[in-house]
Amino acid sequence: MRRARRWVLGLVALTALGSCVEPGLPPAAPPAPVVVATPPPPAPRMPAVPLGDFSFQGSMIQGGLLIGTAPTGARHVSLNGDEVPVAPDGRFVIAFDRDAGPAATVTATLDEGRTVTRTLTINPRAWNISRLSTLPKYPVPMPEFEKLRPAEIEQINAARRQDTGAMGWRQPFMWPATGRISTLFGSQRIYRNGEAGSYHSGTDVAVPAGTPVLAPADGVVILASDHPFLLEGNLLMIDHGMGLNSALMHLSRIVVTQGQAVKRGQLVAYSGATGRVTGAHLHWSLRWRNAKIDPLLVAGAMPGIKQAQLP
Repeated sequence: MRRARRWVLGLVALTALGSCVEPGLPPAAPPAPVVVATPPPPAPRMPAVPLGDFSFQGSMIQGGLLIGTAPTGARHVSLNGDEVPVAPDGRFVIAFDRDAGPAATVTATLDEGRTVTRTLTINPRAWNISRLSTLPKYPVPMPEFEKLRPAEIEQINAARRQDTGAMGWRQPFMWPATGRISTLFGSQRIYRNGEAGSYHSGTDVAVPAGTPVLAPADGVVILASDHPFLLEGNLLMIDHGMGLNSALMHLSRIVVTQGQAVKRGQLVAYSGATGRVTGAHLHWSLRWRNAKIDPLLVAGAMPGIKQAQLP
């Protein structure tokens, strides 16, 4: 029973937030430079795509984010049957996980009780998959990992449950730091016997320790760890409103506090190498509810970094 319980805790830890090195794996050599792919333009810069009485801005693609405008007179909006909050001007946020299926249904209920339903086509992505057929997967947690990780997961989940009313979701997002992207969102390793590791839930930016880290959009700090978490290291989470939040990981120092309102471009932390990493870098994750989002699709091309076109 104890072995089974340890196995489950290891799997939960791997899927809870994502990190840059899997628990139990021996330290790997620093990753080779990755040619960064240019995504479709981020949501705020894209023209609205009219779909009947709805309109959307953004990327209808796995890992994509949409800013929608509901039909006039809409009282409620839902995505696949789950209600979505709508701002007084009719705007709302939805997003598609890395493994989202080919379609999603958006429904608005109007004042007179009539409903408007639209089916969205979610385009698939080609992910960076590394097949390491000679290596086994080692998810078995160390004793201290098993002891400490559940409380960390609960802190992260409690942070995500907060509704701060932040308005950053309305803004163009910016990169919290600029540098070579060393690991892309959605990257994954397949080990011996076809065992899949957790996919990379964010984007890694290779910057030296001590690099300033900026808020990617307005928001409210919902978690500022006072000690390094086992995987994420020093972890800062910012709520941008409407269920959209950022997680900035492996920081050397955090300079804001929980509950503090921050502005887009404000200094919030410094990069580092805390947590389970092989070297200094910044990991930036974006989530809408439980959907993990590709930061490249939201923030756009990295300024000043030469990039190649997506396949």
